[in-house]
Amino acid sequence: MYENYSQILDELKSKSHFRDLKDYEGKDEKYIYFKGQKLLNLSSNNYLNFADNKELTKEFLDYAGDKYSFGSASARLLTGTLPVYSELEELISNLYNKEATLLYNSGYHANVGITSSLCQNGDVIFSDKLNHASIIDGMQLARGKFFRYPHLDMSALETLLEKERKNYHNAIIVTESVFSMDGDIAPLKKIVELKKKYNCILLIDEAHAFGVFGRKGLGVADELGIIGDVDLIVGTFGKAIGSVGAFVTGSKILVDFLINKSRSFIFSTAIPPINVAFTKWIIENKLPVVREKSRNMLSLGRKFGSESHIIPIVVGENKDTIDLCEVLFHNGYFTLPIRPPTVPAGTSRIRVSLTCEIEEKELEKLKECVSEGLLVK
Repeated sequence: MYENYSQILDELKSKSHFRDLKDYEGKDEKYIYFKGQKLLNLSSNNYLNFADNKELTKEFLDYAGDKYSFGSASARLLTGTLPVYSELEELISNLYNKEATLLYNSGYHANVGITSSLCQNGDVIFSDKLNHASIIDGMQLARGKFFRYPHLDMSALETLLEKERKNYHNAIIVTESVFSMDGDIAPLKKIVELKKKYNCILLIDEAHAFGVFGRKGLGVADELGIIGDVDLIVGTFGKAIGSVGAFVTGSKILVDFLINKSRSFIFSTAIPPINVAFTKWIIENKLPVVREKSRNMLSLGRKFGSESHIIPIVVGENKDTIDLCEVLFHNGYFTLPIRPPTVPAGTSRIRVSLTCEIEEKELEKLKECVSEGLLVK
């Protein structure tokens, strides 16, 4: 009955492409416990070490007391909206100086819901080719057309805009700010220029930049001073903030449209109030005091040749990448192989994600293992 599925799984295994769930024994800020070992966790998005922080958790729970429920039991449009949701949305709107904000259950929910609903019949999306899978999935669900331009290639984007923009009603340019697999940064000022020239809506996914970049920790658009030129900004709470969920902030017209048309929002049970309250508490009380640590983390990433806190180590083949992860495990590092379709074929890699408490000296052995190809088993 399941023969064809078994064949597909066997093929994945033969190509070192099979994925499985790992049983971790625990996590503690920048460390992870796996197979009886305490390892420096280089595969986490816990950039500011807010997640898995026992002292922080206790401090919040002491503050929260019994004010917030651990379950919402409803979608937002039914009975799932309590004051703390609106308070967090208002906080985000005020930080970005935008008219409205909408919470989503995750960055995936946000991107799928936004791109699929905004791009109606007669509309078009222009998307960086290396945008996250959630953006791609949303475009494929949309009723309109989409084009993918080569990664960070502004000449190619303008050529597409010049050729195609006039054929559609609404046009949307969508890009990540910090790209999750390469750690590079989109030329947002140039994209803003093209957005204005060709009368487009600009959507920027700041998932890996929110909490890390900018004067207020609002992302790359904040750092560049172009927030006012961006129509919609997406950020997530499950990475640097150490919580769960996501948001989109922008004009009231667009946010109202999403409330009415974004299926991933309409048909999802809301995040529990306790999590919404934790996110709000972190942003108000903890995010402002870690700005220096964020800058140090970014500086360390640049020392290793990246534009951000994400350092790609491109190996090439799947098996070689898995083997290198095993070498690193035996040298005290937890890493995971990143393989197609997450990255293009032939570019399997280890993605080193720095967190703000990691020190340069802790990465010395990593450099040796990678550069010398040690086979310590």
